[in-house]
Amino acid sequence: MRIIRYQEKQGGIAYAAQQTDGTALKLAGDIFHSPAVTDEKADVAKLLAPIQPSSIICIGLNYRRHAQETGAKIPEYPVVFFKGINTLLNPGEPILLPTRLKSDEVDYECELAVVIGRAGKNIPRQNALQHVLGYTCCNDVSARDWQIKRGGGQWSRGKTFDTFSPLGPVLVTPDEITNPNELKIRTVLNGEIMQDWNTNDMIFDIPALIEFLSGSTTLLPGTVILTGTPHGVGMAQKPPRWLKAGDDVTIEIEKIGALSNPVTSES
Repeated sequence: MRIIRYQEKQGGIAYAAQQTDGTALKLAGDIFHSPAVTDEKADVAKLLAPIQPSSIICIGLNYRRHAQETGAKIPEYPVVFFKGINTLLNPGEPILLPTRLKSDEVDYECELAVVIGRAGKNIPRQNALQHVLGYTCCNDVSARDWQIKRGGGQWSRGKTFDTFSPLGPVLVTPDEITNPNELKIRTVLNGEIMQDWNTNDMIFDIPALIEFLSGSTTLLPGTVILTGTPHGVGMAQKPPRWLKAGDDVTIEIEKIGALSNPVTSES
């Protein structure tokens, strides 16, 4: 199933199942407990991020080629950091370049996002995918100057500005993506392909990440896990390629679709 979350013309927020012809049928019931597809067409006024996260957990340095391009050692354990839910951005809405805490080094990162649908703690690898509600695209937007030079050794300041987690456009359920570690993934900036790789390059695959993150820790429904980015990020370009006002950046993942957002400056 391809699930969308949307604002109705009357103002309410609802979920629907996207059909092959581009229309959508409303879902009935709790999104986390086997929602049923109805015969009622969705009255979509605005497409929203496909989930309102309960938390956003991120993994750094999780692609071998990306670790190589940044000169980092292959990590022994997953590198974990967090983004605030204030960073959530809907498809088509603008990424805001910070001006109050000014950044001149804002970067793109295409990432496969995993949404947890069933709570779990100490989840064994073999059961990990049973806890997944679905998969979607994310752009882990990063202010590299605040992440690396001004963050005191912590990444969160450079990762948690408003609009720094575009998410969408749809949530694809596991019956349609049986192997999340065999998907083409790329970033297209102003029509130019910047990242173009495959999720099979992950150092820690999706079951390993869920097993690790749930260790002595309850993963709640609605938890969004960002699984890392492949090589080709802006800071590794020669010269570096930073996002600027007027840019348009698109994240594309096989079997999910394309997430596009314009870039502008914070007013």
